Amino acid sequence: MGFYDRWILPRLVDVAMRNRSAARYRSLIVPKACGTVLEIGIGSGLNLPFYDDGVEHLYGLDPSEQLLAMAGKKARAVAFPIDFIAHASEEIPLDDSSVDTVVMTWTLCSIADPVKALQELRRVIKPDGTLLFVEHGLAPEIRVQAWQQRFNPLWSKLTGGCNLNRKMDQLIRTAGFEFAELKSEYAEGPRPLSYMFSGRAQPALGQRP
Repeated sequence: MGFYDRWILPRLVDVAMRNRSAARYRSLIVPKACGTVLEIGIGSGLNLPFYDDGVEHLYGLDPSEQLLAMAGKKARAVAFPIDFIAHASEEIPLDDSSVDTVVMTWTLCSIADPVKALQELRRVIKPDGTLLFVEHGLAPEIRVQAWQQRFNPLWSKLTGGCNLNRKMDQLIRTAGFEFAELKSEYAEGPRPLSYMFSGRAQPALGQRP
């Protein structure tokens, strides 16, 4: 990992994700988490103030030790216990069917193998558990998609592997989830960067262990 990825990028991510639009999505999604919660890509901990008192224990997973150190400072203000895990999402060091809620906000775009990571989420979540998510991804309009494809190689390089062109609803379904709620829309900002998928999903009935 180079100097930029190790020291500069984590701080840029923290600043970039403090915007008003992101806060609105957090306020709609994160408070629904309850029980034992796993947050994938917890980053610098910007979701922490939005968790409600229904959370009993939070596992915060992120491959960046620098971002986890920033999240650790924010964790002092919450009432529930938190365990931070410096690990990639493709291999989650938790037992099968061990979490009630998985929270995933602007994370799936930057995971190297999103299908494998989602399958891991499917493994650790309880059969009646819930996946709460906000992700940006592939827009429905051909013209916007064309710009996303053009921008993606450079964008991914500058942002630590973030991709603009992933169809998030399709990825989540492929991993064995079914949607209880799904909303897709443009948020504030340039259209190639701002098409959002948000909602909640559950393990599909026919695929539960």
